[in-house]
Amino acid sequence: MCRRNCYYCPLSDKRKNKDKAWANERLIKNKDEMIEEALDSKATGAGITGGDPLISLKRTVDYAKYLKKKFGESFHIHIYFPLDLVNKTNLEKLYKSGIDEVRFHPDFENKKEWSRIFLAKKFDWSIGVEIPVIPGKEKEIKHLIDFIDGKIDFLNLNELEGSDTNANKLLEKGFTTKNRTSYGVKGSEELAVKLLNYCLRKKINVHYCTGKLKDRIQLGNRIKIRASSEKKKYDKVTNEGILIRGAIYHDKTIPSFGYKKRIEQIKNNKKEYKEIIKDLEKIIKEIKSRNNLKPESIELDKEKLRILTSLPIIKKVSKTIKNKCAIVEEYPTSDKMEVELDFIN
Repeated sequence: MCRRNCYYCPLSDKRKNKDKAWANERLIKNKDEMIEEALDSKATGAGITGGDPLISLKRTVDYAKYLKKKFGESFHIHIYFPLDLVNKTNLEKLYKSGIDEVRFHPDFENKKEWSRIFLAKKFDWSIGVEIPVIPGKEKEIKHLIDFIDGKIDFLNLNELEGSDTNANKLLEKGFTTKNRTSYGVKGSEELAVKLLNYCLRKKINVHYCTGKLKDRIQLGNRIKIRASSEKKKYDKVTNEGILIRGAIYHDKTIPSFGYKKRIEQIKNNKKEYKEIIKDLEKIIKEIKSRNNLKPESIELDKEKLRILTSLPIIKKVSKTIKNKCAIVEEYPTSDKMEVELDFIN
């Protein structure tokens, strides 16, 4: 949730302006699910972002306290929010929850709010400002840099990126991507270089984060780490952390147009869900019996309503079974997003 409507906001429609909490790709309904995701990801810290986490301040504080309780004081937590709801009381609650670092996202057009950044200096934590590098805003950004010079710990500059949700608004303002293979906006990196030099002369602690760094390196490393937790004995894992596995589908859950929506509809229908689970368990029992398989070599996936197994087994089984079989490449994230799916019967 957020009171602002920044045209460059990259949040997906699935998340934007929804009163929900996500941990990585996982929609979480309680604090324990958040802990499960942290353990699966082998996390050593957390970043609380939004929207604006101050809109759900109680939930934000409760989650931060719970993370510290479970993982200890060395578990580093930073939080990122606009200035709209910043005041001494809210900051004090965040500080007491154990948050180690605050990152403010000021509005270039509302300079009156900028002074709220300095309310954070009443508490012993790291204070930073994090902003997108918007082409054409050199003057405004330099004005902000001058304003915070010597008064905070760091400045983060992020390459402006296009996404499925903000593409039209960026185009309306005349922005285009650098090239066909990049989401980075043309002119953002060039301006970032100017700003880095400007900060260097002022001796400001500054960092520039490219789209490539976020998408290919930060996300890529997280995927690889997650794969080590998610990998089953029947999986193959690529160098990028992608899981390769065999899948057997129920007649009602074969991937096609509207697949995800169909799975959710079935899971919301208790009778149909139980029937499909029962059918899949029967198929597993028959396959184990015919092929003398070890229990860990094949299992039921109750989330996607399918059976998972190894490549050698799926290739063998596909010749004798009527159910649709496929070789699947997918991310090791909680949503198990498919990269590639190849039916083999």
